[in-house]
Amino acid sequence: MAKKKDLLARRKAPLTTPSDIAPAAVKNITGALNALLADVFALYLKTKNFHWHMSGPHFRDYHLLLDEQGEQIFAITDDIAERVRKIGGITVRSIGQISRLQRIKDNDAEYVDPLDMLSELREDNKALVLSMRAAHDLCDEAGDVATTSLLENWIDEAQRRSWFLFETTRKG
Repeated sequence: MAKKKDLLARRKAPLTTPSDIAPAAVKNITGALNALLADVFALYLKTKNFHWHMSGPHFRDYHLLLDEQGEQIFAITDDIAERVRKIGGITVRSIGQISRLQRIKDNDAEYVDPLDMLSELREDNKALVLSMRAAHDLCDEAGDVATTSLLENWIDEAQRRSWFLFETTRKG
């Protein structure tokens, strides 16, 4: 049975997770994944913002499209954060940290035209793909096969979202 002193010492120990990935690679991958997680949260909130503020003759179609895309985006947040922890890193802890790390810009405008909303989300998803590819390259170099595999799926999903948004806004 563990002694009280040992239990208290363990409680004060930093979060550590054993990893077969080199410490420097863990640091780099964790940085890339945390920035990616911040972007995913920013994109999720922007997608939901546009979903909530959609208007016009195509309201139902656009509203449902953004609801579906928002669910898909939010679904990967836990996977990203848990992947950071699995390899031995520490993930984002607050909205403040997310705002410092995010590269996808917020849109606080009081009104955005529906087609502009969809176009902006398309560009944001394309930017997310570029960030995911950069993270994929880091993970591939470090031999982090599990994270590269997840990123490949997320890239495909983001490309699909971009495609749907493109086709929805295409004229004639």
